[in-house]
Amino acid sequence: MNYLNNYTVFIVTALSLLIVQGCKKVVQVDLKNTASRIVIEGEITNITEEYKVTITRTVSFSDDNIFPPVTGATVQVKDSSNGIIYPFDETSPGVYTVKNFTGVPKHIYNLYILAEGKSYTASSGMPAAVQPDSITFALNTDFNNKKDINAVVNFKDPPGLGNYYQFIEYLNGKLVPNTFVFEDRLSDGRYIREPLFNDSTYLHKGDTLTLKMYCIDKDIYDYFFTLIQVTANNNNFQPVTPANPISNISNGALGYFSAHTVTREKIIVY
Repeated sequence: MNYLNNYTVFIVTALSLLIVQGCKKVVQVDLKNTASRIVIEGEITNITEEYKVTITRTVSFSDDNIFPPVTGATVQVKDSSNGIIYPFDETSPGVYTVKNFTGVPKHIYNLYILAEGKSYTASSGMPAAVQPDSITFALNTDFNNKKDINAVVNFKDPPGLGNYYQFIEYLNGKLVPNTFVFEDRLSDGRYIREPLFNDSTYLHKGDTLTLKMYCIDKDIYDYFFTLIQVTANNNNFQPVTPANPISNISNGALGYFSAHTVTREKIIVY
């Protein structure tokens, strides 16, 4: 169920062409000397599975998108609610795993990594699970006057501000490369009907849709919200100035560590 490698970490190093006022001289920007940074991605949930933390390094803008793995690291996760420490073993270069792990809602998990002589930490609180009542479908008309089918997640938001959600879609077994997040700041305690608009992937009647609903903490919401902004993957279709997504990992690392609950629904598109 690991989806982490399907997201892109963006490094911004003055990618835009600079136009000098009063002329059209193009200033060449050197993208080759950007310092490499460590990228850490990991998750644990309330489902008993094998989980992994991947550690890689960024490469220069002009290089191939082959990110060097960081090997020989020490990786562990501590459940701060009961003091239990879970060591992760390196099962392939840059990939560290733990088997048969089950996260507990309302527990806080701390990630500790020692890699290449530097330490990195992150903390993530696993919220209580919220179950969707149903998955329905809505017919919408796009800018080209084409009729599109989009999934709608229906659920009751618990009372009290501070609930954050992420939605992942698989269409006929293939991950839909769109990110959806939602917070209850303007809808605390209400019944939610959240449409998942896909600007490039379209559902058809008879397709099989698998939808995962995550209850995430605020730091992970902020990470994916900013990721949506830098990739222009948002419902307003308005790209913004790119920047690195907000990471919850210390010491200048990119990426994220998430402890979240997950529910899964499978339905035929109608």
